[in-house]
Amino acid sequence: MRIYLDVCCLNRPFDDQTQDRLRFESEAVLTILHRCEIGKWELVISEATDLEVSKIPKDDRRRKVTILVSLSKHKVLIDKEVERRALFLKKKGFKPFDALHLACAEKGKADVLLTTDDKLLGKAKQGIKMFKVRIDNPAEWLAEVIKDE
Repeated sequence: MRIYLDVCCLNRPFDDQTQDRLRFESEAVLTILHRCEIGKWELVISEATDLEVSKIPKDDRRRKVTILVSLSKHKVLIDKEVERRALFLKKKGFKPFDALHLACAEKGKADVLLTTDDKLLGKAKQGIKMFKVRIDNPAEWLAEVIKDE
């Protein structure tokens, strides 16, 4: 299973854990990362991930997220194909980084792109047929996947 986590997901374990939803999503992200670390699943990231992580303003958080990113063994490079797809998605109303992550997840042949961004999830569900990758919330997706184990 190839999993692309956007930067919202990678940040989630470092958010305020007093809110139940955030804590639940954090646990899901950490479980997914653990399964990637032990080789059960594969974490896919991209040059877009690196760029967005580099823009995290807090040094401590940026270092922690960078450690999580280092668990990936597969990085998608941004090329003309990714740029064209991202531009198409941007024209469909996706924010620039979201469009880039979607294009990279597709190019990296991810089975799923996970995000905690409700606006991205809502927008993606409107145009579900235009994607070559499933887009879901990490907690909801993980609950679905592990119920069959």
